[in-house]
Amino acid sequence: MKPLRLLSCLGLALAAALLPSCQNNSGKPKVCFVSNNAHEFWSIVERGGQKAADEEGVELVFRKPAKANAAEQKSIIDTELAKGVKAISISVIDPDNQKDYLNSIAKRVPLLAVDNDADQTDRRCYLGTDNVKGGHEVGKLIKEAMPDGGVVALFVGQIEPINARERIQGVLEELGIPAKETVSADGKYRLHSKDAFTDDGKRDVAKERAATVLAQLENEKNVCLVGLWAYNPPEILAAAKAVKREGKVKIVGFDEEDDTLRGIEDGYVYGTVVQNPYQFGYQSVKMMAKMARNESVDIPASKKIDIPVRIVTKDGGEGRLKAADFIKEMDELLGRTK
Repeated sequence: MKPLRLLSCLGLALAAALLPSCQNNSGKPKVCFVSNNAHEFWSIVERGGQKAADEEGVELVFRKPAKANAAEQKSIIDTELAKGVKAISISVIDPDNQKDYLNSIAKRVPLLAVDNDADQTDRRCYLGTDNVKGGHEVGKLIKEAMPDGGVVALFVGQIEPINARERIQGVLEELGIPAKETVSADGKYRLHSKDAFTDDGKRDVAKERAATVLAQLENEKNVCLVGLWAYNPPEILAAAKAVKREGKVKIVGFDEEDDTLRGIEDGYVYGTVVQNPYQFGYQSVKMMAKMARNESVDIPASKKIDIPVRIVTKDGGEGRLKAADFIKEMDELLGRTK
């Protein structure tokens, strides 16, 4: 083969080898969202985020840590930073212990906190639910479910995240139970335990804790079990069904897991306070896209953007959503429509 033809062939071969990597590189600014677990809730967030990414012309990397711990979040973020992401949103698992690490990230790229805040860090902004307000809405549902008062037990995955602590705070304020006390000022509502029952994110433990509390309160006339993380209400309901007490104990929830919504339709769950995860993703990616392009971003002085909660009950009503209608909305968001 002639030298020129050989060089031409080598050039074509080299171009062919490089072509796939060029095609895979969109040339778009890359932004990253890191959730705090792999729950279906985050699939809705991802859909909202992808919609914003398409509109803004950025590439979205959406990562859901399977182990739901701070170490895995760190591993994910370090990996994506090495790949050149220009902005990061994170639902912080342990804000106190992640503070130094998050501050180091904030020095390198714009950092947003979404769903769960880290307000003692250098994050640019928090986007999500005002969890104290959300807790108040849970408290209102408890009072509706037990207007004559009764015993209340609170369940949440972990106490370290700010959203857990703030939801509990809101519930207690609404029920009129002073901090570090177990009985409301009017004597109507009593906490079964001054501390919420935790499960470290494990569903089997959540069900076990609920079953234990149900056994402890089997002789109480008015009981309300409150699940403050998405999987807690379904596990509470499962525990109640196991001892044939569904419909006999009141259940109030936070978030919109399918079994919670079906429980509301069946009359076994009084109601739930739901967030707007689609907007979590949409608004955070919109903001990250502007930051990645070094464009100005309108951030409130409080450095917090409240995405309001909604209330779901069996029959809906003024300012509320009917469970059946909300289930249809969820099906559409998750692509489950036929």
